[in-house]
Amino acid sequence: MILDVDLLRFEAGDGAARAAVVDGVRRSLRTGFVYTRHDLSSSLIDDAYAMLGRFFHLPAATKRRYAVPSSKGQSGYTETLVETAQGADKADWKEMLNWGPKLADGHPLQHRYPHRYAPPAFPDDDVPGIAAVLTTFHATLANLQRRFLRVIAEGLGAHTEYFDKMLNDGPTLTRATRYPPMEHAPDSGHIWAGAHGDINLITALPRATARGLQIEVGEEWIDATAPDGYAIINTGLMLEHVTNGVIPAGIHRVAADPGQTGERLSVVQFCHPTPTTILAPMPTCVTNEHPLRYAPVMAGDWLDEVLHKINLG
Repeated sequence: MILDVDLLRFEAGDGAARAAVVDGVRRSLRTGFVYTRHDLSSSLIDDAYAMLGRFFHLPAATKRRYAVPSSKGQSGYTETLVETAQGADKADWKEMLNWGPKLADGHPLQHRYPHRYAPPAFPDDDVPGIAAVLTTFHATLANLQRRFLRVIAEGLGAHTEYFDKMLNDGPTLTRATRYPPMEHAPDSGHIWAGAHGDINLITALPRATARGLQIEVGEEWIDATAPDGYAIINTGLMLEHVTNGVIPAGIHRVAADPGQTGERLSVVQFCHPTPTTILAPMPTCVTNEHPLRYAPVMAGDWLDEVLHKINLG
């Protein structure tokens, strides 16, 4: 069961209020998913989705001008039938526009990981003003994710700001995804996005224009639809790793219902630690009940391995 929690109550409340939010998050994340109330601007979300809708309905040749092949799918446009869920034999029926942080010229991370920090390829020439809107959207959502990780940290018995430093200059990625109508898929066997767990720490989804997100609970697929004013947060493989499996990665897919028509647009953000971060199980998560399970791994190396496996590397 996915629970509703209130990030704003955690931040403004007393000890009892904070504890109630932390408890709700811990219980809900047994599924890898939770809904949280947020303070994101609805007008900002409206503007971003409207502009992205205009972009995705441009001619295919125009959209391809914004592809950045050297970024391994971390910047610019990626067309349909490219990304493939790990282990799947059919590519996902979706197209994407990706953007992330712009580092200062000469930043050492940009030299070491050029594909991770490629300059955003915003389609301002064809959708005027979109760069400013999407840049603000990215920064605002990244701040929300940093704040939500503080709830998770407190629930794990760590300092509230445990995750803050590992996020500094991290390659957090915002992704707009258009899922075309299934009746236009080239052949049978494709779904919008195959079953997978995200590689990052957590992922935020403030809105989708149609149903389709499903989470795996036991052997069942359950619809995930947040109430108005709430964002969906799901956990990734890196969070599972640093919590020694105490918090599992949320396994999910995006699939149209039988007979569902029309397209789906969503914008998610993947919260990534700095590539040089060594991910190791937190001491508070290594207990008799949860003996040490994972060896340390560098975040950047792990992400590159995953990008290769899903046909983006």
